[in-house]
Amino acid sequence: MQLFKNLFSRPLSIQLTVTSSNGFHLRPVAQFVNEAKSFECSVEATFHGKTVDAKKVNTLLSLSLEKEDTFTLTIQGKEAEKALKVLQTRFNTLMQDDKEVVAIEKESASYDGEVLDGDIISKGVAIASTYLYKTEEIQHNNTLSFNAAITQTRKALETQGTDIALAQKALLVSLEEKSNSLETLEQNIHKEIEALQGTKLFAKSVDYQDILQQVKKALGLEVKITFPSEKFILLADDLLPSEIAMLANNTEVQGVILKETSINSHTAILLRASGIASLIADTSKIPLDREILLDSFAGLVVLTPSSDDIEKAKALQEKTNVQKAHSASKRFDTVLTPSGKQIKVLANVGDIQSAKIAKDEGAEGIGLLRTEFLFKSVKPSLQAQTDALKEIFSTFDDITVRTLDVGGDKALPYIDIPLESNPFLGLRGVRLFRTHPEILSEQLHAIFVASKGKRIKIMFPMVSNVDEFRKAKSFAQEVAKTHTIDIRNIDFGIMIEVPSVLFLIEAFNEVVDFYSIGTNDLTQYLFAIERTHPLLKVDELSPVVFSALETVVKQATKPVSICGELAANTDAIEKLINLGLTTLSVSPKSVAQTKETIRHV
Repeated sequence: MQLFKNLFSRPLSIQLTVTSSNGFHLRPVAQFVNEAKSFECSVEATFHGKTVDAKKVNTLLSLSLEKEDTFTLTIQGKEAEKALKVLQTRFNTLMQDDKEVVAIEKESASYDGEVLDGDIISKGVAIASTYLYKTEEIQHNNTLSFNAAITQTRKALETQGTDIALAQKALLVSLEEKSNSLETLEQNIHKEIEALQGTKLFAKSVDYQDILQQVKKALGLEVKITFPSEKFILLADDLLPSEIAMLANNTEVQGVILKETSINSHTAILLRASGIASLIADTSKIPLDREILLDSFAGLVVLTPSSDDIEKAKALQEKTNVQKAHSASKRFDTVLTPSGKQIKVLANVGDIQSAKIAKDEGAEGIGLLRTEFLFKSVKPSLQAQTDALKEIFSTFDDITVRTLDVGGDKALPYIDIPLESNPFLGLRGVRLFRTHPEILSEQLHAIFVASKGKRIKIMFPMVSNVDEFRKAKSFAQEVAKTHTIDIRNIDFGIMIEVPSVLFLIEAFNEVVDFYSIGTNDLTQYLFAIERTHPLLKVDELSPVVFSALETVVKQATKPVSICGELAANTDAIEKLINLGLTTLSVSPKSVAQTKETIRHV
C-alpha cells in the first residue's frame, strides 16, 4: 500500500521549449491552463528558478516565456502520467498553431512634407485631422456586489466567444481567486503588469487593463470615450481590445497611430481584422488637431503634407478601395487563369463558424473539414456530432470530411495512447481504427446520418499503404451495414501526407475515389523534421516538395486536390497550377486573395 502511494507522489518532469515567435502568450496559455485543470494532479512550471502554478493563467504568464525559452513542467498526483503526455502534446500543438506575426514589408514612397517612420499594424491610407484619445469616468447607480460583477463580466466574455474574449475570461478566473474587492483586483492587476515590464509580453498588459475596465463597468463605473463626429486619425498610447469594435463600427475613424503596442498584441490583431489603417509610431511628435497623412503601406506619417502629397495619397486610397471592392465583388465568381483554365478554391474549416465565414468569403466548398473541434476535453455524444455536422453540411454541396486525426502533436484525455518516444511516428490518424475503433465507429455513424443522402467525401489521414485504406473503408461499410444506412452517396479517399504513398499511387488508383495532398505533414516527413521543432525549419517551397506533388498529379487517375498551407502561398500558386492541380483548399480568409492571385498567374 505504501509503495502504491509513493508511485502517486513521485513527480514527473519534462522540459518544454517555446517555439512560437509570439512567445507563450495569453491565448495559448489560457488553452494550456484549461487542459491542465482537467487532471487530478498538481502542475507546476519552473523557469530561471521561479516556480508557479501552471493551472492559473496569471501565474503562468508571469514567467514571461519568450521564443527559445525552455521551462520545466513538473506534474505530481493521481493522473500525473496521463497529464504529462496530454500536456506535452497540447503545448507542442499550441506552439505549432500560433502563427508568427511578421513585420509587414514596407512599400517605397516619397513625400514632400516632413515624415515620421513607424511599424505597420494594418495597411491603408488615411487623410484627416488628428485627435487625441481621451476618456472620462462616469459613476452610475450600482446594485451589484463585487462577486456578482465578476460573474457578469465572466459571462459576457464567454458570450462573445472569440479566442481573445475566452482568453481574457480565463485570465479573470485566475485573478478572482485572490481578489475579494475591486481594490484588491486592481492591486493584483498592477502587480501582474509590473511583472511583464521589459518583456516581449508587455503588450499583453492591455488585456489586464481591459478586464479591470469591464469589471468596473459592471460595478457602475463607466469609462466613456469621446470621439469627434467628423473624420479623424486617432492618436493614443494604446487601446484596449474591447474598444476596437466600437471604434470601427460607431465612429468616423480613418486611421490609428499607437505609441506603445506591438504588432502581435490583441489590439493590433483586432485592428488588422477591422481593416483600419494603423501604425506604431511616436505619437508625441505628431501635432494635434491638424490634418496629416497616414500611409501605412509605406509605414509613414506625413506631418506636413503638401497639396501634391495629398493628391498622391488620394490616388493610392482610390486604387486600394477599387482593388478591395474588385476582389470582394468577384469572390463568388468562377475562377479562371489567364489561359482559361478553371480552378476551384475550397476552404479548410474547423467548425460551423469558420464554415459560415468560408461561405461569405466565396469558397466553392469545403476541401478539408477538421472534425477535431467536436472532440474536446469531454467526449461528444453521437447526437452532438450529428447535429454539428448537419449544420456544416448545409453550408456547401462540395464537402470533404477528414476522420478524427489525433496522436502525434494532438492529444485527447479520453483517448488513451501509450507514451511514445516519437509520437509523430506512432499511433495517429488512420491507425486509430486499430486501437480505438469505438471512437471512429461513432464518428462515421454521425457522418452517415448527417449526410442524409447528400454526396460527401470522407478521407482517412496518415494512410501509408493500400491495406490500411482497404481496412478503413471496410470498417466504414460495416458501420453503415450495422445501422442499415445506404452510403452510396459517400466517396472514400486519402490524405497524401506519408512519403510511402508516393511510390504506391498506381495501386491506390484501383481503390480510392479521390486524393487530397496535405503538404504540412508531407513536408515534415519528407525532410524528417518535426513541424514543432524549436530550431529546425523546412522550406515549403523546396523543389523536393514540388517534385513529390508532380509525382502524385502525373500518376493519379482519380481527382487530386491540395489542402495544406502551400495552397494559399502566393509564391506557390502558379507552380501548383502548372503542375496540373485544379482544386486548392485554403483558410477561409485566404479564399478571395487566392482567387485573385489565380486570375493573374
